[in-house]
Amino acid sequence: MEQSSINPTDSQVVAVCRSDRWQVYRRLQALEIPCCCNGNGGLEVEINSPLAAIQLRSVIKQLTAPRSELVAELNRCWELKS
Repeated sequence: MEQSSINPTDSQVVAVCRSDRWQVYRRLQALEIPCCCNGNGGLEVEINSPLAAIQLRSVIKQLTAPRSELVAELNRCWELKS
């Protein structure tokens, strides 16, 4: 993983299993959220806004939540829109 300059005071180390780490890393990079892999194998993410925190939560949830939970959440969103 390439190293990026992140502010240590705004960064959080996120526990992501090794098999999902690249997907999370790539998606966060696409969202322009600074992140890098630290020496312990954890994913270090700079959270500098509420939007970044929500996006991080969403990215991780897409990979870790059971499909039924994701479908139920999507259905709730559609119901709210109606």
